[in-house]
Amino acid sequence: MTESSISGHPEGSIVPEQIQAAREGSPSALGSLLELCRPYLQQVAKEAIPSELEAKASASDLVQQSFLEAHQGFAQFQGGSEAELLAWLRQILLHNLANFIRTYKGTEMRQVGREEGLHLATGDWLGPEISSASPSEKVVEQENLERMRQALERLPEDYRQVIQWHHQERLNFEEIGERMGRSAEAVRKLWARGLEQLRGELGSSHES
Repeated sequence: MTESSISGHPEGSIVPEQIQAAREGSPSALGSLLELCRPYLQQVAKEAIPSELEAKASASDLVQQSFLEAHQGFAQFQGGSEAELLAWLRQILLHNLANFIRTYKGTEMRQVGREEGLHLATGDWLGPEISSASPSEKVVEQENLERMRQALERLPEDYRQVIQWHHQERLNFEEIGERMGRSAEAVRKLWARGLEQLRGELGSSHES
């Protein structure tokens, strides 16, 4: 299957003269040229977007972004045929998609990290809302809560206090510092060390 047949327009619908006119600086020629390529790029985008990101990435948006870059950088295109043009545009499109995936995955990982840290050390362990859970899920949740309480009890008192004050009472580091007679930066470092030790305690209790 050729790229032209994938695109949905007849093979040879783009002729070298059109490409040359666009290269000579005609905005209308370049615009018409890209529009002829749109069906092909739409199809490429739809097939390339991972299924888990279909709700996040729009094929039309990716194509439009690629067209904008093609307009700005058309002087870099050295080909003279339809196949070369489609290949060049496809490369731009896939590069944009790769950037999108990388950005999204990075954001997602940071979000997961924040949520895990919050779940680990927030007031949720004092009594989360689990009324919608199944009986077996409630048992597991209660076991996890007990493990969290026990892990907190094994922490040094200053670690336990700063975690509880920051997450249960929602105090900021400046307010906790006033209680503890420490600077906000010292409290932040204490909190970070406390979370790290709490994770260790949870890991060791899970292994045992």
